[in-house]
Amino acid sequence: MTSGPNALSEQNAVQDAGLHDKITAIQSLSNQQYYPIDKLDAHVKNIPHLAISIFIFENNKLLLQKRADSKYHSGGLWANSVCSHPRWEESIENCANRRLEEELGWQVQLTKFAEINYQIPVGRLFENEHVHCFYGIHDPLNNIEHFNPTEVAAVQWCTLDDITRGIELNPDQYSEWFKLYINNYRPVFEALMP
Repeated sequence: MTSGPNALSEQNAVQDAGLHDKITAIQSLSNQQYYPIDKLDAHVKNIPHLAISIFIFENNKLLLQKRADSKYHSGGLWANSVCSHPRWEESIENCANRRLEEELGWQVQLTKFAEINYQIPVGRLFENEHVHCFYGIHDPLNNIEHFNPTEVAAVQWCTLDDITRGIELNPDQYSEWFKLYINNYRPVFEALMP
């Protein structure tokens, strides 16, 4: 069996259909200079790239998703409502709306509230992202159980207190970027909640 990044690619190519999508790498953020890169290459080679994160609230709770086990990294871990990467030449807003529909199967009005940079290892790969963050308010009439099982293993509504406690007790059950969000931006989320 092959080892290294190619083995990762071969093992997950069928399971993660978007593994080799062209996403938007960052040459210069200040000059808005971008170029296309293979999604897996960006994560193997630690290349800065654009990303989106969505946080869906209902009352005082945040919708978490458990990533499908077949995801190319962080499979089976709890994360924010939706996270992804704009395809090459796709707008940030179109990406956010597309991925919300593709992962959770419904739409809400999304509002951008922040841009965040982070660089963290995820197993043998790297997240080196300039993230455009969006939030939305869930309509209880939308059924959250109709998510895409190739993307999402489970969903649940949690208070920020429950999330913080869960991360303290079982940090290995949460994605690295989600722990970063909760540990560094909790007051921002509290202010966004209806």
